[in-house]
Amino acid sequence: MTPGRRADRSESFGETLLGAVLDRAHELPPHLIGPLVAEVLGRLGGRRPQVLLQDYGQLLLAPLPGEGLTGGESQVIDASEAGRCFLDAVPVELPEDDGVRVHLPLLDGGDQVGVMAVTLDSVDDDDRRLLLRMSGLVADLLVTKHGYSDLFFGVRRGEPMSVAAEIQWSLLPPLAMIMPRVAVAGILEPAYDVAGDSFDYALNGDVLHVVMIDAMGHGLDAATMATVAIGAYRHARRLGVGLSGIYDFMDRAVGEQFGPEHFVTAQMMQLDTTTGQTQWVNAGHPSPILVRDHRVARRLIAPTTLPVGLGGSEPRISELVLEPGDRVLCFTDGLVEEHKTGGEEFGEGQLIDCVNQLERTGRGIRAVTRSLSHTLKRARGGHTTDDATLLMVEWRG
Repeated sequence: MTPGRRADRSESFGETLLGAVLDRAHELPPHLIGPLVAEVLGRLGGRRPQVLLQDYGQLLLAPLPGEGLTGGESQVIDASEAGRCFLDAVPVELPEDDGVRVHLPLLDGGDQVGVMAVTLDSVDDDDRRLLLRMSGLVADLLVTKHGYSDLFFGVRRGEPMSVAAEIQWSLLPPLAMIMPRVAVAGILEPAYDVAGDSFDYALNGDVLHVVMIDAMGHGLDAATMATVAIGAYRHARRLGVGLSGIYDFMDRAVGEQFGPEHFVTAQMMQLDTTTGQTQWVNAGHPSPILVRDHRVARRLIAPTTLPVGLGGSEPRISELVLEPGDRVLCFTDGLVEEHKTGGEEFGEGQLIDCVNQLERTGRGIRAVTRSLSHTLKRARGGHTTDDATLLMVEWRG
């Protein structure tokens, strides 16, 4: 730079647009996110802007209301361009009579919040880059603001939700987390009436911590037990105790609160994301499934201890070294014990067949987990009398 001359610090067009969001983000009320998105996309020449949020059942993308945003009917994820963008987490462009309709994934830490859509006269690489950055900002805003507004909860509800399900959804971490070394994706059924099933995870440094639980019973009793079990798990995990200590914390919390006739089955796991070294404890839960090279390799059958709350002996810790690309599927018994009317139990054999069929598609962990849950629900006759939850972990190496 020539001595005595200052560097050019003027804002480019793209920086100005992004700055318009950033400068107002921290004081922006949740209901004004939509109007701000519409305003900024309008300055880019965009028309018919939409912010679409996934419903709790992961079947629909529902339009967020707001001045300047386009409304309309919810879009079926499995039958729309917006849905394709959502499932594959990639931009999708659709030529139209008046320009190009661009759909962009709203990603936050790998979790899919929904889709942002806008129509432009034409699209070049500068537009694509700017729109992707804009969608990232919008996703962050939606995640940040949803904690103190009911607006987004209302948009995402495709049907009435039970009180027990309300409690369970408030407990959950994001349904998906996609990181360079590891990915997690989960789904709960029935989404609007789930009670005793839940899961939790945390990525602390290089270690991924995971738990899946199934509290006995139904309704508010099961939801209350699940709340205590997950709370005890998080408390123990944050104290830094090992898997045996975590089991002990959970066991005492449930036993002291609910008595000897109540219990929670649980699967606790720790994965070193640098090496693939995996440890797990099974407390009366169905054994997880190892998927390798896009096919079920085996069930991870290992010693178990009593379910949480029944005062079991110190659990034995099982170990496995994963290979890059391996996936571990955890599930609750409602997934395989459901009966069709007058028919046989769904069974683990059909579960494995469905996993193999979907793994052959080569899709990402989030899309496979969602499709697996919906495929299994259809195979069970479109309903479930018990909670049926899936959680898949992928070590990427």
